[in-house]
Amino acid sequence: MLNEPESKKLVFTESRLRSLVKTVSYRILSIIGTGILSWIITRNFLETVSITVAVQVYLTALYYSWERMWDRFDWGRKIDIA
Repeated sequence: MLNEPESKKLVFTESRLRSLVKTVSYRILSIIGTGILSWIITRNFLETVSITVAVQVYLTALYYSWERMWDRFDWGRKIDIA
């Protein structure tokens, strides 16, 4: 018989470090946005800092958890083999 390619399933997952780096870089953008919005609303530096820190701690944990949960699903992933 002819050599038939073995049927192999390649599975790619993101490392925890990659998820963490994505989380931190996104949070930097979010901190800037939250800070600007908080300042526009409050016009108070201490309130702006308090709101921004509280929101960012919460959202960072939420985003990281969301990323890790999505890493368990193959849906929407494409693997190209050259």
